[in-house]
Amino acid sequence: MSTDDKNRAIAAAILPLVGGAGNISSVAHCMTRLRLGLRDRSLVQDEALKALPFVMGVVEDDTYQIVLGPGTVARVTPEFEALVAEEAAARPHHTPTAEELADKGAALKAAQKQKNATPFKLFLRKIANIFVPLIPALIGCGIIAGLNGLLINLGWLPGVTPALAAIASGFMALIAVFVGYNTAKEFGGTAILGGAVAAIIVYAGVAKIEVFGQTLSPGQGGVLGALGAAVLAVYVEKWCRRWVPESLDVLVTPTLTVLVSGLVTVFGLMFVAGEVSQAIGDAANWLLENAGAGAGFLLGGLFLPLVMLGLHQALIPIHTTLIEQQGYTALLPILAMAGAGQVGAAMAVYLRLPRNGSIRRTIKSALPAGFLGVGEPLIYGVSLPLGRPFITACVGGAFGGGFIGLFSMLGDKVGSTAIGPSGWALFPLLDGNKGLGSTIAIYAGGLLVGYLVGFVATYFWGFSREMIEEFDVDTETATASATTPAAAPASGPTPEPEPVKV
Repeated sequence: MSTDDKNRAIAAAILPLVGGAGNISSVAHCMTRLRLGLRDRSLVQDEALKALPFVMGVVEDDTYQIVLGPGTVARVTPEFEALVAEEAAARPHHTPTAEELADKGAALKAAQKQKNATPFKLFLRKIANIFVPLIPALIGCGIIAGLNGLLINLGWLPGVTPALAAIASGFMALIAVFVGYNTAKEFGGTAILGGAVAAIIVYAGVAKIEVFGQTLSPGQGGVLGALGAAVLAVYVEKWCRRWVPESLDVLVTPTLTVLVSGLVTVFGLMFVAGEVSQAIGDAANWLLENAGAGAGFLLGGLFLPLVMLGLHQALIPIHTTLIEQQGYTALLPILAMAGAGQVGAAMAVYLRLPRNGSIRRTIKSALPAGFLGVGEPLIYGVSLPLGRPFITACVGGAFGGGFIGLFSMLGDKVGSTAIGPSGWALFPLLDGNKGLGSTIAIYAGGLLVGYLVGFVATYFWGFSREMIEEFDVDTETATASATTPAAAPASGPTPEPEPVKV
């Protein structure tokens, strides 16, 4: 079977189990998950989906997410979209009755009430939706910046390095504009107006403006200022849409939106956001310099639970602010140790369950992605379902984070020039306040500590005796035995039973 046929077969197996094309309202994917918007959640066959060999797990959030793994999901998604379109086109058109629409609305309302979506988590999700689309550009520019730094240190290609510096720095110089654009779009305003207001922050002419006795600097306030300016622009625009006559709306609304929010940005938000951004940078530096080992231990150990709760999204603006200020975020390599703990735990599970072919196959298929920092297949396919190995994996992440934090206390900071990658995939993005060799060695040491502690903690404390008895079984043989009929009795006379000896 060709690769295209295989991907289409995977999509074809998933579609009926999520209610068919008629139940799909949206299709998207991230690095590892197929994200589906569903019209009726009750039509999904969860257990049948989890039983598919290529499905590593399912996660329910604002969308229904099927974990397929890196690479696979990017190839399956277009096939899935094509199947949805084909099935929808083949289905005869049906005009719903008023009763059907009412029933559908009631079902959607009931489903919405059942969602565990607090206002705080919804706000964090909006923040994540603003910054996540920027990650590919951050990664690409970060790798180019790292390559350029290496060329400069080696003294190679001096005629090319200035061009590489411009390519790597161009996006970061204008990142506030992109943040403003995405913010306005996410909060329900006109995206380009959000970008226009945020552009004021990076305009060189603001250096001629004095606020609170201080001259403004281009870029002051950074992404936080851009976010605040764009949110303000959305509210101003909505107010204008409500009160400005329709005949004047096309002229008055955009003008007032840019003018009012622009003046507030220049004479207030840039200064305030600049102070907040500076405070974030100072706090991160103080924390790592004075309590790096303890902070790294807590961050590395608690990161995966934060991910499970959706609270990790609050870290994205902090990472971006640190990259703007210092050129790298020293928090990301510490948080990446959580994935190292998962890898070590998975290897221990592999050895502790030698007869469970199903779990061992899952681990073998998910480990390469785990080494590259994609931990979801191991989390949802191995450690989290088993329970205790998830906790011992977090212990491995805590020790790895503490290792890197300790070196920050000693003056060797390890940072990343972009957000998104983790594990081995973070090596091309590493930067720090010392030489590149030292930075790579410390990060590699942290990974090894995470692997080792995660393995040892899981091997010795990740399983109870009852868990071993339950999970260390040959699932294939047990299934075959259950489905094989009992052998027929041998022909001939049945021998007399021997008398019981007392």
